[in-house]
This record gives sequence, C-alpha cells and structure tokens, in this order.
Amino acid sequence: METLAVRQADNDVQVIAIWLHDKAENTKKAYANDIKKFLDFIGKQLNAVTIGDIQAFMDSIGDYSPASKARMAASIKSLFSFAKRIGYLHFDVASPIKVPKVKNTLSERILCEEDIQKMIILTDKPRDRALLRLLYIAGLRVSEVCSLKWRDIQPANGEGAYLNIFGKGNKTRSILVDQKTYNELLDLKGDAGPDDPVFVSQKGNALSVPQAWRIVKRAAKRAKIDAAVSPHWFRHAHASHALDRGAPIHLVQATLGHASVATTGRYLHARPNDSSSLYLIA
Repeated sequence: METLAVRQADNDVQVIAIWLHDKAENTKKAYANDIKKFLDFIGKQLNAVTIGDIQAFMDSIGDYSPASKARMAASIKSLFSFAKRIGYLHFDVASPIKVPKVKNTLSERILCEEDIQKMIILTDKPRDRALLRLLYIAGLRVSEVCSLKWRDIQPANGEGAYLNIFGKGNKTRSILVDQKTYNELLDLKGDAGPDDPVFVSQKGNALSVPQAWRIVKRAAKRAKIDAAVSPHWFRHAHASHALDRGAPIHLVQATLGHASVATTGRYLHARPNDSSSLYLIA
C-alpha cells in the first residue's frame, strides 16, 4: 500500500491535489483555501503535524463564524483521513479533533410562498423572471441553472417538460416541470441550438453564477424583502413548500438530488406545522 502511495503522491502538494480532485468546484475552492490557511499557520509538512498544531490553529480562528470554523475542522479531518487511507501518512492525527456544532438556521432561510411569488411577479425582464421561476419550481442549484442547455430540456408526453440535470456528485436527475414554466423557457429560445445556454448574458455567453445572484438580489429588493436572499433560498423554499403541500419526501429528495432522505427531512423540522406548545394555555 505504501509503495502504491509513493507512486501516487511524493509530497504534500500532490496529496492535496489528489484529495481535492473529485470534489465539487465550490467545495474544492473552500477546502483548498482552508488547508492553505492551516498550512500557512503551522509551517510544517503534513507528516510533522501534531494534534497540538491542529488545536492551536482551531484556537487561532476563534473570531470566525461557527459555520466557517466547522468547515475548516472538517477540511482538516478529511485531508488527514485521506492521507492516512492511501498510506501517505502512518497516523491520522486529526482523528480526535471534533467538528464544532453549528446552530441550524435553515428556518431563517425559507421564504414564504407570498414572498417567492412577489419576487417572480415583480420581475419584468423575461429572462430574469424565467430564471427565478425555475430556481423555485425545479429546486435547482444556481450552478445547475447557469449550465442548463437547450438539449437538457425535452417536452413531456403530456404537458410540461423534463429537465435533465447533471448536478452535484456527478449525478444526473430528471425533473418534470409544468407547462407554464416550460412556456416561459421557450419564450427565451429564439433560434438557439441544442448546445446553446438557456440563460444568456447580454454579451451572448452563458449567464454566470454571480450574474444570477445579482438577479435574485434585485428581485428581493423589489419585493421589499429585508433579508440576505440568495439563489439557494429558492431551493430551500421548494423543499419546504412541497412538503407542506403533501409531496412525498422521497419525491422531494429525488427532485432536489439529495443523497439521503435525511437531508430532505431537515425541512420537515425547520418549520413544523404542529408543536406541543400549541396545546398549552399561558
């Protein structure tokens, strides 16, 4: 095993590159940044790191948000576990480190149906309105919306259309959307070919993720929503509202592309429809 590991990785840089290789782009950037901060702080090679070094680093980032500290701890633990698993390191010194618990603030990022509808209705530009509707109706990640091509949209046998989404974890899922959403998309097509992007910037390129964020921010401002709304909030709203309206949890899981039904189940607990508190008289 060690001989194989030496051929695969002769130094820390190669180990980190192999570790990051198959991760999603956003995860890759975040983890790479975390590990750079860690290695800059300790100034050592991985095989010389002690648990004390890791604890000192975690103490040094006390001013970071709980979510950032938890992600950094998870990054470090993941790297050392991987390096040990491929035989590059003899010991996983990060194993005893605990990832800090983070308060679940999901309920704070779920917009009500009225706010979602206001954001869509008050948006005049057809491209932007179609983008907002698709984020909500299909529960897509913003990267999935921006990378959508016309060949990924096929008419259904009855009404509506199927979206073939190649998403996180290199998994493909098919999502059925209604005829209204499909018509809004078709209004954008013009003479576009199968490999052209569905959402196009003013320069004729595929809409970028930062541009999609700006569209959402402007829509929230028009709707007078006083919150830091992001494209992902539409995905949260999709899950919560669909479950509230009786959609089976496994169907919501499949639509969103969650690896586990437990992930989807978070939305059942984020905004419960009942509580023992309602049975009490104060």
